[in-house]
Amino acid sequence: MELGLNLGYWGGGNDADNLALAQEADDLGFAVAWVAEAYGSDAPTVLAFVAAQTTRIDLGSAIFQIPGRTPANCAMTAATLDTLSGGRFRLGLGVSGPQVSEGWHGVRFDKPLARTREYSDIVKLALSRQKVRYDGQHYVLPLPDGPGKALQLTVRPVREHIPMYLAAVGPKNLELAGELFDGWLAIFYSPDFAAEQLSHISAGREKAGKGLEGFDVVPTVPIVVGDDVQACAEPVRGYAALYVGGMGSRDKNFYNQLATRMGYDQAAAQVQDLYLDRQYEAAGAAVPFEFLDATSLLGPKERIAEKMQALAASGVTTLTLSPFAGSLEERKATLRTAVEALELSGVGS
Repeated sequence: MELGLNLGYWGGGNDADNLALAQEADDLGFAVAWVAEAYGSDAPTVLAFVAAQTTRIDLGSAIFQIPGRTPANCAMTAATLDTLSGGRFRLGLGVSGPQVSEGWHGVRFDKPLARTREYSDIVKLALSRQKVRYDGQHYVLPLPDGPGKALQLTVRPVREHIPMYLAAVGPKNLELAGELFDGWLAIFYSPDFAAEQLSHISAGREKAGKGLEGFDVVPTVPIVVGDDVQACAEPVRGYAALYVGGMGSRDKNFYNQLATRMGYDQAAAQVQDLYLDRQYEAAGAAVPFEFLDATSLLGPKERIAEKMQALAASGVTTLTLSPFAGSLEERKATLRTAVEALELSGVGS
């Protein structure tokens, strides 16, 4: 199991700290740093910025929003980033959600599985540097009865194959990740629930005539180091409440549905009620400690090492860390502790 770093969103006034954290991870031998986007900072600009100021660490999108770019534009961006970084780019994709897709990008959130399949097909076709012709339900290239013609990507990526990942939560999307992608970007990953999720991944791999070997399982996991485990959980409460309670509408919140499938149905409903009623602090307090502990790395180094063993045993191959610490120096120290914990665990690669 390797370590990754989640750099999250940019533009909040802490960009210099985020860069310094990426450079620390680079020095520590982390495998990859991931950058997110929603409706603020865009991931490609940040990735290029970080790539120019690091040397070894891979840079990944977690995620590029499918409704935010045409598949051809996504392939152009991926090829450019792979070239600029010297072959260090990993392409993570996701459908986002109905509110962002329709409210921000003006793209209907309809048939997301079919749209993802077609999008992936075209990106792969373009990155293979073949002339792009595609006749799908959502994408037709070139457009018929017009002046358009099939074009070929002019940029040659450093690598023959840029690894592609899918952010997936629901069973059908997990199956799609296994069938079409090289890895899965997971959230609220618990070793106790992993077998069910990976069964859907495996079903997709079987469709493609493949097994799980070589498939990258990449959960993003909050990490807080300290002696008091209960106290370590406190900084994570707001993050969990935002996703379980407020990331989407009452009817379409994929993270709330995930928490429900994990057995936290009553708590998930309560957190959502409180969050949508704008009782944010109460929503955070309503997140069960057991949920936070199951989906985070909390406590002293030795306890974190034990959890790393469980994560690796459950199928995790790249453990992406999101340090929930105050200052930059505290977050750097958290990364160093994580490296020590991985060594102590004996499951590092």
